[in-house]
Amino acid sequence: MSENPQEPQAPQQPGPAPQQSGPAPQQPQDGPAYGTPQPAQSPYQGPPQAGQPYGQQYQPPPLTPSDERLWTVLAQVGPFILTFIPPLVIWLVLKDRSQFVEQEAKESLNFQITLLIAQAAAWIITGITFGFGAIVFLAFIAAVVFMIMAAVANSKGAPYRYPVNIRFIK
Repeated sequence: MSENPQEPQAPQQPGPAPQQSGPAPQQPQDGPAYGTPQPAQSPYQGPPQAGQPYGQQYQPPPLTPSDERLWTVLAQVGPFILTFIPPLVIWLVLKDRSQFVEQEAKESLNFQITLLIAQAAAWIITGITFGFGAIVFLAFIAAVVFMIMAAVANSKGAPYRYPVNIRFIK
C-alpha cells in the first residue's frame, strides 16, 4: 500500500469523500518567479492589510460619536483664531470618516467665506461713509454669537445651520 512502511496509514471509510467549502488551499510560495511583474503599489496607500489585495485603498476607521462632536466643535470655534483655515483642514482631512463632521465643517467653512465677503463689504461701506455707522462691529458681534450657538449645538451632537450663509461648498 505505502512505499514507506514507517508512515501510518489513515483508515479508509466507505462512502463519499467529504466536501470542502471554499476555494482549494494554495501552496505557499516564497515569492514571485523571476521576471514576473509585480503589482504597482502607490506610496500613498499605506501597507496592505492582511487579506487585502494589492491596489485596494486603505480606508481609515470611522470616527466615534465623541470624536465627531470634538471635531465639529473645533471646526466652529477654530475660526476665532485662524478664520477659515480650521474648518477647511477639518473638512479635507475628516470628510471621508464621518458624514456629520463633513456636513458641519462645510457649514462652518461656508459661513467663514460668507463672513469674509460681508466684512469686506462692510469695510468698503464704512470707508465711503467716513466711518459713519458700526456695520463692521455689528457683523463681528453677530458672527461670534452664531459661532457660539453652532459650537453648543455640535457639542450636543446636533447639526447647526447658520441663518445667514451662502453655501459655496455643497
